[in-house]
Amino acid sequence: MVDLKAADPMVSCPVETTVAVIGGKWKPILLFHLLSGEKRFSELKRLVPGASDRMLTKSLRELEEDMLIHREVFAEVPVRVEYRLAKDGESLIPILNAMSAWGLERGPGTATNTKGPRSKCES
Repeated sequence: MVDLKAADPMVSCPVETTVAVIGGKWKPILLFHLLSGEKRFSELKRLVPGASDRMLTKSLRELEEDMLIHREVFAEVPVRVEYRLAKDGESLIPILNAMSAWGLERGPGTATNTKGPRSKCES
């Protein structure tokens, strides 16, 4: 375990670093859905109905830039794009599973900001 007291004060908190990479409303949900295998944009859109196309695209691009997911474009008509977890994304599997278990224990409807359509999360 890292000794936070001895850590360089210029280095951010490890939790802060994690949240900076996977934080936000849609990133953890997108990562969770990719646990079950590669998905096309349209599949992710169906699984996360509350997110606009723009926000899904932005979140997916950021996850790709952070090397958590891999985006593969197929030269077909129409163009087919698939997303899957990259190696660094796979390292988040225990965290995502723990988040899922914690959410199941708390039960539905306990969050204070549950406005609008919800994601279709299935473990």
